[in-house]
Amino acid sequence: MQQSSNSMVRTEFAAAINQIANERKIEPESILEAIRQALISAYRKQYGDENDNVHYFVELDPGTGESKIFGAPVLERDEETLEVLKWDEKKATDVTPAGFGRIAAQTAKQVVLQKIRESEREQIISEYTSKIGEIVSAQILRMDGRTVVLDIGRGQGLMPPEEQMRGEFYRINNRVTVLIKEIRETNRGQAVIVSRADAAIVSKLFEREVPEVASGAVEIALIAREAGVRTKLAVRSTQEGVDPVGSCVGQRGVRVQEVIRELNNEKLDIIPYSDNPQLLLQAALAPADSLTIKIDEKLKVATVTAPDDQLSLAIGRGGQNARIAAKLSGYKITIKSAGGEVKSSATGKEEYEIDTFTGLSEETRSQLVEHKLTTLGDLSRFKDKWHAFELPEDQVELLDKRIAVFEVEQAKYDAERIGRETL
Repeated sequence: MQQSSNSMVRTEFAAAINQIANERKIEPESILEAIRQALISAYRKQYGDENDNVHYFVELDPGTGESKIFGAPVLERDEETLEVLKWDEKKATDVTPAGFGRIAAQTAKQVVLQKIRESEREQIISEYTSKIGEIVSAQILRMDGRTVVLDIGRGQGLMPPEEQMRGEFYRINNRVTVLIKEIRETNRGQAVIVSRADAAIVSKLFEREVPEVASGAVEIALIAREAGVRTKLAVRSTQEGVDPVGSCVGQRGVRVQEVIRELNNEKLDIIPYSDNPQLLLQAALAPADSLTIKIDEKLKVATVTAPDDQLSLAIGRGGQNARIAAKLSGYKITIKSAGGEVKSSATGKEEYEIDTFTGLSEETRSQLVEHKLTTLGDLSRFKDKWHAFELPEDQVELLDKRIAVFEVEQAKYDAERIGRETL
């Protein structure tokens, strides 16, 4: 009868460990080790043995769960960490207190659950490490400060402000497509970082929507993006008879429209790739045309002269068109009027419009990016918001001057547009 009872205990304990291991996808030995650590933790907490010359260890029966705590003299410690390296098992004594089982079990339960969560987190991190560069559909769970927390399937992903799209609002329970960007060390341990701002998400969306891109018949050779505003991509065919731009646009624009919808109506320019920098720059500066382009291939500099009626198109609002064209082509672009006056310049290194502001400090830039105030239009509309940041006086003056010029130019542009519409 006693044998049957022991057999039942053995079966129940082993079955419980195996069930947890299977459900949580954790090795049984890691659970048993968590229990051993929990028992020592419970012993020290309850009985407060501070003897530094004694090393405590646990003998745990993996079948029945029966455990005993032993104390053994310390033989060797690490000089820096003081971690016990060797102990004398021959002189180990059983120090398990009477009635310790109930207290140990309660403490063990808490620690085991923590170890299980840690093991599960490690497995999730490992799983998503292999998915870096892929896109997934995610559900917005909550906001943690300015960081968006999303359900990405088996775990959670974090989308910090710099990975969010300008002008996009994230509402709880909404679903969005995100890029698994990286595994990053945070103050809470390793976390899966996801992005809506990275240019790679655009490539992956085209790969999903365009069979020719997925198969490799069409390649995205170059891509440049200002998230939430505009993306330019240069495409080429690897197979004769395949139209790369037409394939990406799709019949009646159905393919590109699906990508645009996923990117919350961000503007997309798809151009044919060319090894000829002159042709590439002509296409990259579209919709402007009739441009005269002089190239210094050695210095990677392009000087563009635009007719007066094409100047604003070549530059783009806030210099955006020239900026993204420079980023796409790898050429520093200077745009001049027909009279030879320099109207815009872009190095291709500017990530946002505010990066063109001479004198803007890194601290001010970081605050503006964190609040997604990256254009003069943003800064003009939300003046009260950034004035509340308590920026240095010289930075406030710099921004106010830029905004004043912008608002005068914007008023002139709006008046001209209204005049054209009423004709």
